[in-house]
Amino acid sequence: MRHLLLLIICGLPLPVSAGEWALRPNDRPFTDEELARLPERSFVFYDDGESIYGPDGAYSYTFSAANGGGTSWGSYHIAQDGSVCVEFVGGATRCDVLVHSGSRVVLLTEDGERYPVR
Repeated sequence: MRHLLLLIICGLPLPVSAGEWALRPNDRPFTDEELARLPERSFVFYDDGESIYGPDGAYSYTFSAANGGGTSWGSYHIAQDGSVCVEFVGGATRCDVLVHSGSRVVLLTEDGERYPVR
């Protein structure tokens, strides 16, 4: 309990358990096999931003020109609940879940935001 209070006071993000993701009825989270094929994959979103997952755990997100361009660098790992957690070079962290939603792939954030992949 003491450590939990310390984490809350310090403002560090706590991991979201699998049951807390805002899944819709037709969402199917990526399987372990699909997550194992994540390295070397690229996801381009509808705003033209692009996430790239490297084979060595490297991660990059390149913003579209319309959103100022530039790239955020970091590293990623797959959590036990199947979420993909990124730690950015600047220290920020986040975890997302990749799902199939109908015929689309969608990235779900911890805040419940949905980003469909083209």
